[in-house]
Amino acid sequence: MGFAREFFGPGRKEVWSELSRLIGADYVEEGFFGKNKVMARVKEWTITLDTYTVSTGKATITYTRMRAPYVNKDGIWFKIYKSGFFSELGKRLGMQDIETGFPEFDTGYIIKGNHEAKVRELFSKTSIQKLIELQPRFCLEVKDDEGWFGEDFPEGVDELYFSVAGIIKDIELLKALFDLFTDVLEYMCEIGSAYESNPNFELE
Repeated sequence: MGFAREFFGPGRKEVWSELSRLIGADYVEEGFFGKNKVMARVKEWTITLDTYTVSTGKATITYTRMRAPYVNKDGIWFKIYKSGFFSELGKRLGMQDIETGFPEFDTGYIIKGNHEAKVRELFSKTSIQKLIELQPRFCLEVKDDEGWFGEDFPEGVDELYFSVAGIIKDIELLKALFDLFTDVLEYMCEIGSAYESNPNFELE
């Protein structure tokens, strides 16, 4: 066991348990074959970190995700992700995205959404930009459900959602991700896009 830890580094259980201790969250083990997850309660919201697996037929891919249901006050929707070759090509071909007015940040990320002025204000906040820039891979969005095989949310409840391929075991990145979710939820309340109230919905 010591050799494996030295060769591969600490396991997910060890890292996520320590993360829970550091941020005052709950580390939940749901049986031998159940999903292990971290649940942090921030004001009236519950932020959940876990993994899920997708089969492509030839292989299975495990994703790390973070989710937080909240009451959406004005129907705001956004998706922000790292810029790449195809997104840059799309820009040149006229694909529209929302710019914050911070050239370095706008070059590094693609932002889509409605309520353009509010989305711009949200991602112009310096503390949010800094937390985003800490993540090597990034996609954050508002979802009104989780697709055919996911969960359906009650009327007026949406979900702040992050997902990336692989298992994140860098404790500093995970702490920054929890901080980002907290900052985004709190600032959405400030700009009138979320209610600071319990959505009364538990994720499975």
